[in-house]
Amino acid sequence: MDVTQAVAAGARSLVLGIATSGGRIEEAMVPHILAALDADLDVVSGLHQRLDADPRIVERAKANARRLIDVRLAPRDLRVGTGQRRPGRRLLTVGTDCAVGKMYTSLALVAGMHERGMAARFRATGQTGVLIAGEGIVIDSVIADFISGAAEALSPAREDGGWDVIEGQGSLFNPSFAGVSLGLLHGAQPDALVLCHDPSRPHMRGLAHMPVPDLAICMAENLRCVRLTSPEAQFVGVSINGSQMDPAKASDLRARIEDELGLPCIDPVATGTGPILERIAARFPS
Repeated sequence: MDVTQAVAAGARSLVLGIATSGGRIEEAMVPHILAALDADLDVVSGLHQRLDADPRIVERAKANARRLIDVRLAPRDLRVGTGQRRPGRRLLTVGTDCAVGKMYTSLALVAGMHERGMAARFRATGQTGVLIAGEGIVIDSVIADFISGAAEALSPAREDGGWDVIEGQGSLFNPSFAGVSLGLLHGAQPDALVLCHDPSRPHMRGLAHMPVPDLAICMAENLRCVRLTSPEAQFVGVSINGSQMDPAKASDLRARIEDELGLPCIDPVATGTGPILERIAARFPS
C-alpha cells in the first residue's frame, strides 16, 4: 500500500521498520516520513537517531499536529545493578549471534506458557519487542553502566510463581554486541536459559571474519558469565531458526543437537515450544 491506501484501510501510524547502519535516518527515508505526516499519520521509530533531530520532520509534524514517537529511549531513573537476589522465576534467551530468533522464541514461550495456564509475561529489550509488547526497555539505548540495572528493573521481584521471559540481545561471541549480552545476563538473573541459533549462518552477521561459535562452547561461556549473579542458572533447551533449511534436514539437525547436548531442541515455528516447556515444568515445579 502507499500512504493514501494505508490511511483508507485504517492505518494510524507509520512505523519505520528498518534497521539502518548505526541506526540513522537515511535521506531516502525522509520523503516517506513527510508524506505520512501529511496524510495525518503519526510516525514511530526504533532507530538510534531521534525523529526530532531532523528539522524538516519536526516542522511537518507540528504543521499537521502529528506525534513523533521514538521507542529507543532509555528511562531516566535507572540505577546501576546490584546483583542482589530477588524472588520470581526468570528465563532469558541468549544466542550464538544477533538476529537468530531470541525475540520470537521468547514470545512463543510465553504463548505456550499461557496455553498451559502458567503465569508469564514477555519482557521486551529491543525496539521491535517494545512495539509488540507496548512496554519494555530498549537495552542498547541504555548507558553501559546501567545495563544490568535496567534488566533488574525490567524484571522485578514477583511472588506469584509466574515467569518473566526476557528477550535476549546480541551474543557473547559477537564483538559488536557482547557488552549488552553480558549486562543482560547479570541483571536478568535467570533461572533458565534458552540458546537460540541460526544453523544456516556461516559467520557472524556482518562480520565475515568471525565464525559462529560451537553450541556447547557458547552454552558453557554463557553459564560461566551468568553465574556471577545466578549460581544455579541452567539451560533448558535450544531453539533454532530453520527457515532457510530443508525441513527434513532441519529435523535431523534438531535430533542431533538433542543427542549431543542432552537438551530439547525446537524450532518454534515448525515444532512449537512444548519440549522446552515440559523440561521447565520438570526442573522448576510450581
